[in-house]
Amino acid sequence: MLYSLQGTAQHYVWGGQDYIPQWLGITKQQPYYAEWWLGAHPSSPSMLKTEIGELALNAYLKLNPTSLGERSIAQFGVELPYLLKILDVEKPLSIQLHPTKVQAEIGFARENTAGISLSDPKRTYKDNNHKPEMMIALSDFWLLHGFKTRTKIEQELQRHAAFLPLLKRLQQTDLHGFYAEIMQADQTQLAAWLLPVIQQQQAAYQQQQLTLDNPDYWLLYSLESMQISLDKLDPGLLCFYLFNLVNLKTGEGIYQDAGIPHAYLRGQNIELMACSDNVIRGGLTPKHVDIAELLQVIDCTEITPQIIAPTITTNYTYPTPAQDFALQHIAYQQDERVSEQAKSAVILLVMSGELQLRTTGQTLPLRQGQSAFIDADTAFELIGRQSGYCVLAKLP
Repeated sequence: MLYSLQGTAQHYVWGGQDYIPQWLGITKQQPYYAEWWLGAHPSSPSMLKTEIGELALNAYLKLNPTSLGERSIAQFGVELPYLLKILDVEKPLSIQLHPTKVQAEIGFARENTAGISLSDPKRTYKDNNHKPEMMIALSDFWLLHGFKTRTKIEQELQRHAAFLPLLKRLQQTDLHGFYAEIMQADQTQLAAWLLPVIQQQQAAYQQQQLTLDNPDYWLLYSLESMQISLDKLDPGLLCFYLFNLVNLKTGEGIYQDAGIPHAYLRGQNIELMACSDNVIRGGLTPKHVDIAELLQVIDCTEITPQIIAPTITTNYTYPTPAQDFALQHIAYQQDERVSEQAKSAVILLVMSGELQLRTTGQTLPLRQGQSAFIDADTAFELIGRQSGYCVLAKLP
């Protein structure tokens, strides 16, 4: 079976104002449109259009578990294992990381036993699942991803005299101990490190002389866009010098595994992740930062970012090690036909152009921004009506 699927918008203040409404072709009703969700997460499930009216996707799956497919049920139970999103990042997101499955199960049980409400802002674990995720850039996109090599961190710290005490400390300890000291530093120490750099680079920033591959730019930009007070500095500001600053071009992507610190800084993307809301924050946010748990979960491995290359064929599945999800890209021309078989539950999202989705006895027209849910074990055909492409979220 095929069903028209209506996503849900998330209006976080870090989001842009126009990209998602214009892409969806809807009238803007909120000042910010940060994310567009397609999935069955209970906090914001998508809606199916069925013969008996609209039904939340998570409710539909409880009534029709076979629509997930046997392998999915065996691996993940009667839940859709992934969540598909479109993001429009205007201001930096919090520096964050996600737990392993075991860490999530332990943390979720611990907080339940402690009687911490799921709505408590100091709650860290919202569910018992891990949250590996991948993203594909829809524009020039900037993000932080994992720790640089020690050599590169040392090179960054050598650029500013105020960072020389940090450089000396790095040479005396491991990355985890070094990061822990920064995250637990008081305001006096943070000011000694950061204020000289801010003062030195303020004029260059205001005159647009700092390039986006310079961590100093993002330091000044974060202060401005997030309205961070100089007498209440955020230790996360130092992460621009510790983590890899990655620039993805349209069509390129990256995979974020458990424990890897990361932060989206600017741009639009497709994001596909395990269905979880477990976020452990490491700064650049007014939300709860659980330092003790952060230091337990963070992976301080030195990383050289592995960029996922753009699609190389018209029908292409991006390679990642994830078991919870896969993202397939299908490009089509007008009147072109593509035959597919849904082995697990599939969410199809039209990124550009128009198509017709067909299976036995059903035809569903879809245009840019519209989506469909396809039951497992369904053979279906895409027919291009206007050249473009779609993405399919599914199991590998």
